[in-house]
Amino acid sequence: MVVKTQSKGSGVTGLHVGASNARRYFPQHTSVIELQLDHLQIQCRLEPGFWRDEPEIHDPRLCAWLISKNLHSQPNRAPIPMALIPTGANSFSLQLISLSAQTRSGQTRSQSRPRQAPQPAA
Repeated sequence: MVVKTQSKGSGVTGLHVGASNARRYFPQHTSVIELQLDHLQIQCRLEPGFWRDEPEIHDPRLCAWLISKNLHSQPNRAPIPMALIPTGANSFSLQLISLSAQTRSGQTRSQSRPRQAPQPAA
């Protein structure tokens, strides 16, 4: 599933999973999930509002990992799409999505515009 980084204020604060992904991949009785972040495995608590109006994952270790990836070095702080891959019961692997995959899926508007052929010199 594709999730997006979430920023509030000056830093990355977590992941926005989205309401449909929350219903599809996270059973409501689940209070903790495991996240694989490269070589690091952490457990994150899911707040009760996760299935209602806040389908977000927040954890200080997750935030530190996201910051270490330098995802928001640009001043506009646009959400960065990432892959959250189910790996077992209540277990997921979080991975960066390559730029080429984002381009193929049309994630970046400027890269999806057709290129114009160079004009011949007069």
